[in-house]
Amino acid sequence: MWTSASTTARPVIGLSAGEPAGIGPDLCVLLARHDFPAHLVVAADRDMMRARAHMLGVTADFAEFDPLNPVEARPGQASLWHHPAPAPVMPGVLNPANSPYVLQCLDSLIQACRSGTLQALVTAPLQKSTIVDAGVPFTGHTEYLALKLGVPRVVMMLVGGGLRVALATTHLPLKDVPQAITPESLRETLDILAHDLATRFHCPYPRILVAGLNPHAGESGHLGREEIEIIVPALEAARARGIDVVGPLPADTLFVPQQLAGADAVLAMYHDQGLPVLKMQSFGEGVNVTLGLPIIRTSVDHGTALDLAGTGRIARGSMDAAINLSLEMTGVSHGASAA
Repeated sequence: MWTSASTTARPVIGLSAGEPAGIGPDLCVLLARHDFPAHLVVAADRDMMRARAHMLGVTADFAEFDPLNPVEARPGQASLWHHPAPAPVMPGVLNPANSPYVLQCLDSLIQACRSGTLQALVTAPLQKSTIVDAGVPFTGHTEYLALKLGVPRVVMMLVGGGLRVALATTHLPLKDVPQAITPESLRETLDILAHDLATRFHCPYPRILVAGLNPHAGESGHLGREEIEIIVPALEAARARGIDVVGPLPADTLFVPQQLAGADAVLAMYHDQGLPVLKMQSFGEGVNVTLGLPIIRTSVDHGTALDLAGTGRIARGSMDAAINLSLEMTGVSHGASAA
């Protein structure tokens, strides 16, 4: 049970600091200094966070967080859920010995979301290659969350620049994409996307634009038959289930304003088909959202930026946006105070 000096408890948002050698700890230190309409709980190593704050020339004023006796911090103050890192942390220097610590922080936050102690999870970037180097099979946050939460399929969607772009496939070599697009995968993806647009994004009757796989959406089979044999039947079946889908549309003209008018989201067939457009519109302020989970999870749209860790030469925009979107998804519609 939360203890609070206020009469109305704020949403409690968990922040994973991500790769300790990257800019995740920097972002969490800076965000902890600003007043969100939420109680932020950062899972990280205490000494690392103090050292990073010293490098940035700021004071890290964290309350201690005890998951067995969670007490709400005062407004304008974040809490620190201490997880000790087993090896020294140096900004910009990757160390696989700290990979178990990175996953332990993430696991604690996931469990706290499941139990209701936290209302949402916001993740800073981590370094996939370092976790793999530590001997842990790992393909990314999205897949890890699905495994830990026992969800057979999740959908990656990026939000920013007035766009919502979901992906039918994620981190695959381009040569493997056609085989990964099946009637079953599209059915599950469209069902998740439509459901979460309605329940998480307040679009009661979502309209979804669907890209073709091939140039010109296959051009009636002359440039590929995936549209005819897989995508069109999947869209017809989705309409029969009551989902408002349009497509398959040629990706080169799908993102023009006239086409997007009245749409709530776009479903792209692969990573680099849809995300370059969104990131051009919103880079530095985009948000990665995992749909299909029993918890709310948002993240930044950038990587660990090892060369910038500890320098202060970073922008908070995407992390701010990820927190604010998580608040909107929990029902709180306004964000951080001015810096």
